[in-house]
Amino acid sequence: MSRIDETETFIPVRIAVLTVSDTRSAGEDRSGDVLVARLQAAGHVLAARAIIRDERVEIADQLRAWCADSAIDVVISTGGTGLTGRDVTVEAHRDVYEKEIDAFGTIFTIVSMQKIGTSAVQSRATGGVANGTYLFALPGSPGACKDAWDEILLKQLDYRHKPCNFVEILPRLDEHQRRK
Repeated sequence: MSRIDETETFIPVRIAVLTVSDTRSAGEDRSGDVLVARLQAAGHVLAARAIIRDERVEIADQLRAWCADSAIDVVISTGGTGLTGRDVTVEAHRDVYEKEIDAFGTIFTIVSMQKIGTSAVQSRATGGVANGTYLFALPGSPGACKDAWDEILLKQLDYRHKPCNFVEILPRLDEHQRRK
């Protein structure tokens, strides 16, 4: 069973938060605010924050820029994961991924089912890795961001979480780029 090993030292990671929306401003970004508050309360560092439009190329460009920034370990986006024509965040993420974390979307759906029942089927939350950086695309609702953080990311971004976690393998995510 999963647990926190209190004998281990907590290692903060540097997280960028990207809100994807055609309509939200910084003052109206409740989902981004939820993520920032939770990551900081957990002891992590807010490395960057931005709001951009639902445009696939712009989203992918921002993800690539943050993946190229050595001061960012994780990017969490919120918004644009639904089924409408303007929801292109998942496609933008997949344009950037080197590897997809397939089980992230599955686990998110399981967590969501407990909260919103079969409406969870409408989310396309996803996770992946690119250039040694973790990338997660969450729905745009504050509730979905809370659920993803509280039930998945809080644990997986804690080095003390056992039996395994994302932080312990973070230094090895880009080892294929170092091999000759």
